[in-house]
Amino acid sequence: MRIIGTGSARPSKVVTNSMLENFLDTSDEWIVTRTGIHERRVISSENLEDLAATAARNAMENAGITSEDVDFIICSNVVNEYVTPGLGCVIQGMIGATCPTMDINCACTGFIYALDVAEAYLATKKDMRNILIVCAEEPARMMNWHDRSSCILFGDAAGAVVVTKGDDLKAIRVSTHCKVEALYQKRKLQPTPFITKEEVDTEGVVMNGQDVFKLAVSSSIKDIDKVLTMAGMTADEIDLYVLHQANVRIIESIRHFVNQDKSKFPFNLDRYGNTSSASIPALLDDLNRGNQLKTGEMLLLSAFGAGFTTGACILRWSM
Repeated sequence: MRIIGTGSARPSKVVTNSMLENFLDTSDEWIVTRTGIHERRVISSENLEDLAATAARNAMENAGITSEDVDFIICSNVVNEYVTPGLGCVIQGMIGATCPTMDINCACTGFIYALDVAEAYLATKKDMRNILIVCAEEPARMMNWHDRSSCILFGDAAGAVVVTKGDDLKAIRVSTHCKVEALYQKRKLQPTPFITKEEVDTEGVVMNGQDVFKLAVSSSIKDIDKVLTMAGMTADEIDLYVLHQANVRIIESIRHFVNQDKSKFPFNLDRYGNTSSASIPALLDDLNRGNQLKTGEMLLLSAFGAGFTTGACILRWSM
């Protein structure tokens, strides 16, 4: 596969660290020092499906295709207001496509999982040409906004790419290590006359920060080392490391492992926070529209998320 178009969309509401000081025992200095985040975008009046459809349209326009040219839609999403149908079905109707859709929930690693699925479909289905990947997330709606350890980290966004047949993907690896207790949220379902078990509503995401940090760094390092070996490349041969935008300390730990200059690690975490699976495609769109990607450059993508899911890939940029 190869990427031929990128798109993104973010809510209009900007929430700064100083705004959080009004109801949390925190400060701008405390947040920036520990996370690198200065502000984030949070859904207020928008619907997530509107952001998703905007990101999709932007990606299609950038690719020079219309909805009629889309053969398949893969939507990565953790939670939204629809329990059913899947968000991909909603997006399909909003953009006027008629192709089949698939929803996946691989948390923050969803974009890399979606690339892996797209690669398999393009390789095995002769009549499939263009696949639209949309990652739309609103983690701000999952947070307990009285928990300063977690709510400060997240923002809402949608990112999208169009991929078609090609040979730009040089290596990809996805994996899962069952570590539910590190990062999870449980919610009560509708009661029935037959339920006798005790059910739990965590009232927001439960996160063990130290476990997440350790798992994120160790898993990402392992994935990066593996895909470099698979591609027969060294860390020096990678032009840009496009990492999941979760925490500046995690990014720095990975950077020190590969021993590369900061200039190879683009980021927008400071302005948008952790937007789950939307973070990498939205960052790619920022780089693409900012003319910061050059044809022929080698990009290494790496992400981690609840599950514990991880993934990394190496691709050549050919737009």
